[in-house]
Amino acid sequence: MCTYQTERLAVEGSGKGPGGWFRLTDATVYLDHPVHAPADHTLNIDFLRLAGDAVERVAVELDPGSARALATSILSTLDALSGFVTGA
Repeated sequence: MCTYQTERLAVEGSGKGPGGWFRLTDATVYLDHPVHAPADHTLNIDFLRLAGDAVERVAVELDPGSARALATSILSTLDALSGFVTGA
């Protein structure tokens, strides 16, 4: 099922690639056939630093169950710490 449903958003954070840590500027989320994960379809997340011609990237491929569990865990953690975390 290739829907070409893609969400792109600006993010602030850091990622670690082959050259070390770098600033993140964007994230892309989409459902597609994985490149490496052993599944028919995965939720793919690309964390990017877009700076002219120099693009750095960290890619994640998650099976649908893992993607849902991760999303739930992220929201649960942010909700539990909303009084302590700025911008939560």
